[in-house]
This record gives sequence, C-alpha cells and structure tokens, in this order.
Amino acid sequence: MRMTLTPAGKSARIFCLWFVAATAFLLLVASPLLAQQSAVQPPPTVVFMTDFGVVDDSVALCKGVMYSIAPNLRIVDLTHQVNAFSIRDGARFLFGATPYFPTGTVFVVVVDPGVGSSRKPVVVKSKRGEFFVLPDNGLMTMVEDRDGIEAIREITNPDWMVGARISSTFHGRDIFSPVGAHIARGDDWTQVGPAVKELVRLDLKPATVDDKGLTGEVIALDGPYGNLITNINTGDFIKLGYQRGDKLKVTIAGREVEMPFVRTFSDVPLKQPLLFIDSRGRASFAVNQGSFAAVYGIDPPQPVFIPRKKN
Repeated sequence: MRMTLTPAGKSARIFCLWFVAATAFLLLVASPLLAQQSAVQPPPTVVFMTDFGVVDDSVALCKGVMYSIAPNLRIVDLTHQVNAFSIRDGARFLFGATPYFPTGTVFVVVVDPGVGSSRKPVVVKSKRGEFFVLPDNGLMTMVEDRDGIEAIREITNPDWMVGARISSTFHGRDIFSPVGAHIARGDDWTQVGPAVKELVRLDLKPATVDDKGLTGEVIALDGPYGNLITNINTGDFIKLGYQRGDKLKVTIAGREVEMPFVRTFSDVPLKQPLLFIDSRGRASFAVNQGSFAAVYGIDPPQPVFIPRKKN
C-alpha cells in the first residue's frame, strides 16, 4: 500500500531535512573554530609555591579554597619544600621559574615568616604580564630586577578573602589562595585593594670582579645533591679567562679547593670536585656522584673567591 503525504506532511518532511542539513553544516563549520578556541585558551593557571612541606594538610586546604572559587583552575606545584622561613630561597625559585610560564600566569607564593605581623599581603603585576600574590617581604626582589614591576596593590578587600574571621597564622589559606583564584579566573585585580608605591627588598649583594679575581657567595644548595649554588653569573665568570678543562684554585668559606672547570659531572672521575655552569647560568660547585657540601663541610651562605687565570 502506497502512502500519500498531505501538504502539511510534505512541509514537515522538508523542514526536517532542512534542519538536519543546517545542523550538519553548523557542526562542520563550528568544530574547527571550537577546537581552535580550546587550543588558544587554556584553563587559568596558578603556580603555587610554599614552605609548608607535604606532611600535613596545609597545601591541600589552600588548593581546595582555590578550586571552590575557580573549579576549572589548573594548579602547578612549583615546590612546597622551600627551606622553612627562607625568603631568599623563595625569591630564587621564583626568579628561576617565571620565564617558563606565559603571560597571565598567577603565582601564589607563601613563604611568610612574618605572617600576622604588619607586613602587607600584596598583588604584584610584572611588566611581563604575570601576577604574584604573596607577602611583601622581599620575595619579588630578583624578579623585579629582571622583569620590572607594572603595579602593586595591597590586599585589603574582605570580599576576596575566606571566612568571617581571618586566621592570624594561615594567610596562605585565608588570603593568598582566594585572591590568586579570583585573579586567575579573570576578576578585576585592581579591586583587591589600594595601590602601593614600592616593595620590600632583600639585600642581595652581587658578585664583584677586580684585578685579582671574582668575589661572590654560595647562596644555596641544589636540593638533595649537595651542589653549591652561587650568585656568580656566566658573564662575570668568563671575565676571569678560564676555558673548559682548565684547573683552578677556588677559596670557599676560607678553604682552598683545586678543581677543573668542566661541562658536566662525568667529565671528572667519581667523587672528584668540579666547577660547572648550571642550567640557570650560574657558576656552581659539585662532586661527581657525591655531595660537595658534605665533603667540604659547606653550609650556605659562605664567601667564594676565584682568582683570575694566570697568563
């Protein structure tokens, strides 16, 4: 039996065919655009660094606060093993990390021995377009010197904080984490509080070069390896005239140690000392598969002197 469509049925069928075709066309056109938009607009990113360690729940609580404000947030843990209370180490890690993250990244940093005191909680925007949510205690010193500062604001707006009563000892959870999440999700960061003219700075003395040689400082140890990290940059070291393979006598903490200047650890025998340029462009001291700090009893900070190469 052959079915005959009424005029209304024919119209409905034509409409359905048109709707299917139009939908397919829109999906065909929109899919690449949506994919491109997704590729261009990654989730908002917070880089999180503290001296909390990972033994208790402090880091997780801070992340919970951030996720409650911006559920699609991406949190990158820079480290939570900054030496306790070491603002210098926090500043050093921040300086090393920021060049590898894109414009708009928000750094939440809680190395805060002065928590609850008169020190200001601040938001800083660098001239690279990155944001820093942290205590105003010197953490920005090295980044400020390299990247410049566009603006600074003190965190005073209670609407950007957590809880009716702010803890006097856990500003990481109650102030820095929520502010970081608000900025990362795109809220107007100027609403956080009033402008600040300048930041507290660390007294970091640069290495110096004269006719006798280079005077610098061991500023830290390289994690568990015991390598000595110095404030001596590649450019200053090169002024001394050494080439790879040359041996030199370095005075560290008043003790003279002879070692070669080499490219990497395996260029010397096992358990032997060496001087190399580390991945961040600084002169560093190591023992091949050993700890320079342990072998020579070095506990930073300590003075370093490297003489000029003799002709």
